[in-house]
Amino acid sequence: MAYDNAISTSESGDLKISGSIDGENERPPTPNQVNAWVEDPNHPRITPVFWKHITAIYGRYHVFLFAVFGCMLCNIGGAFCTSYGTQMATRVIAAICVSPPLGIGSGVITDLCEPHERAQKIGWWVLLLTLGTPAGPLIMGFVSGHLGWHWVFWILAIVNFVQFMLYVLLGDETIYPEEGVPQTRPGSPGSFFNKFIPRRLDPRPLTAYHFIEPLLASRHPRVIIPIIAQTIVFCYGNLALIVEMPIAFGDKFQLDEQQVGLQFIGIIIGCLMGEQLAGPTLDWFLRVIDRKKGSHRPADRLWLSYIGFIGAAIASFGNQTIATILMTFSVDSHREFATDIGVCLSVYRQVHGFVGPFYFPARFDTLEFAGAAGVMCAIIFAVAVVPTIAIQFMSSR
Repeated sequence: MAYDNAISTSESGDLKISGSIDGENERPPTPNQVNAWVEDPNHPRITPVFWKHITAIYGRYHVFLFAVFGCMLCNIGGAFCTSYGTQMATRVIAAICVSPPLGIGSGVITDLCEPHERAQKIGWWVLLLTLGTPAGPLIMGFVSGHLGWHWVFWILAIVNFVQFMLYVLLGDETIYPEEGVPQTRPGSPGSFFNKFIPRRLDPRPLTAYHFIEPLLASRHPRVIIPIIAQTIVFCYGNLALIVEMPIAFGDKFQLDEQQVGLQFIGIIIGCLMGEQLAGPTLDWFLRVIDRKKGSHRPADRLWLSYIGFIGAAIASFGNQTIATILMTFSVDSHREFATDIGVCLSVYRQVHGFVGPFYFPARFDTLEFAGAAGVMCAIIFAVAVVPTIAIQFMSSR
């Protein structure tokens, strides 16, 4: 599931360096065209809200199969596109198909993992989600430069096919019927093939209210404050760099696709370093508190989050640290809303990330890099750091 996140987010990053589609002619896209192409259709926006209750009623396994298979078909279609409009259409459909892991991942992890290893597992999920956007340009820059943009989509389709086969052979349902509901016992004859038959796991009727219910988790301060903090830091510590690097470095130094892709190595290194602090170190920190106090509270997780607010590699280090710690804090505070929290995070972050790339170039042109960085740091401090301090203080009382 976490790997699925990396592939889904890398697709948007791949398009940053793949050039626009115009028949047989390959030409560099304009900055606005790149931003509209990548940020508009390929970030799934609010569709995780739609999938949350579909998975609650019919199960996650078949939804994941559909997501990967649908994305594979869209990538095959993308390789044959000959116009900008048709490519946009395949990206919109791919965004809908690929969105389930983005929203319901936190629920899967909460159901399958013990509390003492939750930070590490949520960290893997968030890490691969964050790594997708910089890893796409790094890898596919060489593919686009040597083989052409068509192979960006062919390779993604091949990866999706491998994912699909792994889901078929190794995957299983992670939502189980309540007691009294007939089910096939693991290991019984024919159980491998029975898992492919869709079954209704929840007899409750599906209504329009169910599609907005996950967003109601936002009314809890321990949910909405960490989500807003993650959203702001992700937008200014990840997306802003990914949007501006191809524009700034490409124009200033006349870099090709491969050279632009190499600029994202710093972001990837920062994400990996940040996860080592946020995941294993956080679990170790909580074990120390347990030995000293006998137990820990969700607010104890927030002590390490402030490291991430200070500081291309440093920003990613902080972004990954904050994402893992704050996400785990929200899930620990409201475990009954674990899946809803993932849906809310996906919606808030993707909607805010959708707006950013349209004003980032203008902000950097007007304020230059130093001024724009100052504005973003001030926003992060006011909207992310101060509320995090407040909720830690209130939660610790």
